[in-house]
Amino acid sequence: MIRKSVFGILIVLAAGISLAAIKYNPSDTEQWEPVPKVISALHDMPPSDALVLFDGSSLDAWTGRDGASPGWTIEDGALVVNPGTGDLLSRAEFCDIQLHLEWMVPTPAPDTSGQSRSNSGVFLQDRYEVQVLDSYDNETYVNGQAGAIYKQTPPLVNAMRPPNQWQSYDIIFTAPRFHGESLETPGHITVLHNGVLIQNHTELLGKTVFIGQPSYEAHGCAPIRLQDHRNRVFYRNIWVREL
Repeated sequence: MIRKSVFGILIVLAAGISLAAIKYNPSDTEQWEPVPKVISALHDMPPSDALVLFDGSSLDAWTGRDGASPGWTIEDGALVVNPGTGDLLSRAEFCDIQLHLEWMVPTPAPDTSGQSRSNSGVFLQDRYEVQVLDSYDNETYVNGQAGAIYKQTPPLVNAMRPPNQWQSYDIIFTAPRFHGESLETPGHITVLHNGVLIQNHTELLGKTVFIGQPSYEAHGCAPIRLQDHRNRVFYRNIWVREL
């Protein structure tokens, strides 16, 4: 009997199973609930649980500042910045989200460079900007190029395609939390540009600003904002999933 027991233990050890693991059942570490919700995620289609903000057909999900009529236009299924008409804001307000959108910059005008070349931006909660810019062979300050958290954090790499080609942003946004007027937890942003990770759970230092240092002010859920920087830029296939 002793020989058989020792032989059995040697077989178990040879199989890579520790003696401690013999005391437990594999089912001890199995989780059966809650069962994840089933959704469909077809190729080149929004997930079935997504809220579609722009599908090429209308601006119903958008408004101008203070409820003004949107001044942007739709051309061949794309949403186009009409320079000088003001920013667009989603009618719905959001906190934690997954955001997908596609954007394109036109052929640059002669003698344009830096921040003057197809400048726009995607603002989470109307405050925190992921920069949109023609960063293809276009030198500028690195925390202001495409994919930067504007004036805070440069992208890890420049994944920009040439003008007249569609770019994609997939953004995971974790909103900041506040206790009264005080910051409890800062916000974080992850960005994939054309499928390439360029912001990896980047901590937001506060509201993105053009001049001065970023800082936080307490707020709740708020709209997504697309910026009119007086440059012509195209957007399409905008959808969001609340997390």
